[in-house]
Amino acid sequence: MPTIEQIQRKALRALIPPPRLRLSDWIEAEVCLPAGVTAQPGPVRLWPFQREIADAIGDPLIERVTLVKPVRVGFTTLLTSAVASFVANEPAPILCLLPAEADCRDYMVSDVEPIFGASPAVAAALSDEKDEAGRNTLLSRRFPGGSLKIVAAKAPRNLRRHNVRILFIDEADGMEATAEGSPILLAERRTLSFPDRKIVMGSTPVHEETSHVLRAFAQSDARLFEVPCPECGSFTEIQWAHIIWDEGQPETARFKCPHCAAEVPERHKPQMIAQGHWRATRPEVQGHAGFRLNALVSLHANAAWAKLAAEFIAAKDDPSTLQTFVNTILGQGWRAEGDELDEGQLLNRTEPFGLDNVPAEALVLTAGIDVQHDRLEATFLGWTEDGAALVLGHSVIWGSFEDEDTWRELDELLRTRFRHQLGGRIGIDAAAIDAGDGASMHHVVAFATPRTRAKVLAIKGAGGNRPIIERAGSKTKTGARLWIVGVDTVKAQLFGRLPRPDAVRFSADLPPVWFEQLASERAVIRYRRGQPVRSFERIPGRKAEALDCVVYATAARQIVNPDFARRKDDLATDRAPAPRGGPVLQSTWMQRR
Repeated sequence: MPTIEQIQRKALRALIPPPRLRLSDWIEAEVCLPAGVTAQPGPVRLWPFQREIADAIGDPLIERVTLVKPVRVGFTTLLTSAVASFVANEPAPILCLLPAEADCRDYMVSDVEPIFGASPAVAAALSDEKDEAGRNTLLSRRFPGGSLKIVAAKAPRNLRRHNVRILFIDEADGMEATAEGSPILLAERRTLSFPDRKIVMGSTPVHEETSHVLRAFAQSDARLFEVPCPECGSFTEIQWAHIIWDEGQPETARFKCPHCAAEVPERHKPQMIAQGHWRATRPEVQGHAGFRLNALVSLHANAAWAKLAAEFIAAKDDPSTLQTFVNTILGQGWRAEGDELDEGQLLNRTEPFGLDNVPAEALVLTAGIDVQHDRLEATFLGWTEDGAALVLGHSVIWGSFEDEDTWRELDELLRTRFRHQLGGRIGIDAAAIDAGDGASMHHVVAFATPRTRAKVLAIKGAGGNRPIIERAGSKTKTGARLWIVGVDTVKAQLFGRLPRPDAVRFSADLPPVWFEQLASERAVIRYRRGQPVRSFERIPGRKAEALDCVVYATAARQIVNPDFARRKDDLATDRAPAPRGGPVLQSTWMQRR
């Protein structure tokens, strides 16, 4: 017979919940990576810096987890593994918010389904979903006790339909406010009915002034991953300033301890990372764990210090590529230099070259055409093998866009072959014509469509964080399919490149008014629907045709993939390059009445 004391102890133990298995341990025990998802299929093995992030996601006392992340640190696998844990252990309504529909589909097909299928615990939890089979879709799965929805931030109406306890937000800095406000705030509101909610946000930061993830990290306990120096034992966060290499030899990259100045080779890195720990710089903050990482601590083979040093050397001279390095490798937001261009400084940099004598280094030619009611304006850019731009000239074709003679003159201009310093002649490789004005769109499309094979494109500019150029996913009301140019993306690059004489050079043939138009906008931070947004605004009283033309010509460069060696040979031996396309069909559309 048990004693009264033994009975009391047994009852007391029943009131105490069993010790909770840490999420990091569960992931390593239950989650598997199938072949095709990773180069090393099999059970997940977390890197040392990933374990505390995973445990914070699984900690019921932590409501929010924010991760400022670079690439090459395995966040997608960690995110998917955390989702799998909730499916298997704590069934609940789960929502994953990604920037676009394509991201959602790719994530579900490339990561969620393969990892779920290869992980026995998750597969078992989903095996009882037969009754829900008719309600499952590619981006929606139901299982006993919960559901998983993958939703695009660009479709805010989808957020209104769901109340969720678990919210995962990936690539938050790629999300823009919609007509209904910030998709991040809309998604967070869908968790308010759950007192035990969990909100996990991870993103590579983009612009420092407008970054969602940096703003969230500033409200967290702000943890940094610090590693010990093998020489002095002092802990420090490895930063880019601590990586040094011999001049011109990135393969000699090593860590220089900021405490004892010891130079530590790459071979010590795994041991340093294994002995590292997270330190909260704001320990007074409770319930919000924030983590900031850079790729210097990644044990991925492509994140070796020597490889990153070589990437930096290749990127450092171009603001656009340097921003990519700062964002994706260092995990830092980009702070743009200069919000306004100085037209006088740009004008003073003109050089004696032009379309009548294209410099030898200009091996690709593109044109950007702006359409006005009484004229067409075209700027011609030459591109060097290393990506520098030479503004070769600017032409104005006077005449209404409704007049067929205006377009015939543009056709002759785009067919012109210009004398090149290597001895031959060079033609226009690609041209982008603005069709954004509804009144002129039909005429631009009628001109560009039969010349598509010659890379003459009808384009429309779009603001926000978009690719430089992409084919529109749907047709216009008239059945035309335009190319979409991310004008803010291009302008952000131009504002970084234009002040640098080695990045952009100007022909002396350009008139002073052209430089005034080039410097017609300034970068500003405005709050839209409660969120800071970096955009470009017109300086009052200035026209912007030159800037628009340069933006379009820069976008056109993205669709040209030249063989530079062959191009040099053709120009040096005065051989015309192969035709860019078939015969140009003459459209009769503009002759209709």
